[in-house]
Amino acid sequence: MNFTRNLIALALTGLVATTGMAMDKAEHSAAKDRISANYKMAKEKCDALKDNAKDVCMKEAKGTEDIAKAELEAQYKPSDKSAYKVAKARADANYEVAKEKCDDAAGNAKDVCKKDAKAAHVRALENAKVARAEAKPADNMSEKRADVAEAKQDAAHEKNEADYKAAKERCDALKGAEQDSCVADAKRKYGM
Repeated sequence: MNFTRNLIALALTGLVATTGMAMDKAEHSAAKDRISANYKMAKEKCDALKDNAKDVCMKEAKGTEDIAKAELEAQYKPSDKSAYKVAKARADANYEVAKEKCDDAAGNAKDVCKKDAKAAHVRALENAKVARAEAKPADNMSEKRADVAEAKQDAAHEKNEADYKAAKERCDALKGAEQDSCVADAKRKYGM
């Protein structure tokens, strides 16, 4: 009884997985058209807004389109490269929206906002690079482990540097010894 139930569940899982991934050229083309139509509708909704809210809306619409296109390509031609492109599209879209939202601020708050957005972007990109290294097929496991370790080391360095720049920007709001102390703390925390 359990064996039959497990066999049926396994067969259904395989069927769902293959139908979810299989896509011919006509379906691919129709999906691209839907993505374009959704983008146009989203842009039209943005037209009702004003000032920076409109700009943010436009960045969100474009980001959604870019992510949808990357996901479609990943579904159409699955690979570690296409999965990376999806993660990159998400990171880039989130970064563009976050940067645009920073325009609502002024002075040091705006600068800090942009550095925070950049740091988040760097973290997302570096995490995607590590995930790609981990997902990449390899003939030699020791080479793969070395590649993953190198990707993680590079990612940690890039993330620390971006986080340091954001922390240092926060220090710019301070003066004198307080600012010096803040910068020293940031250097110590991020190993700069």
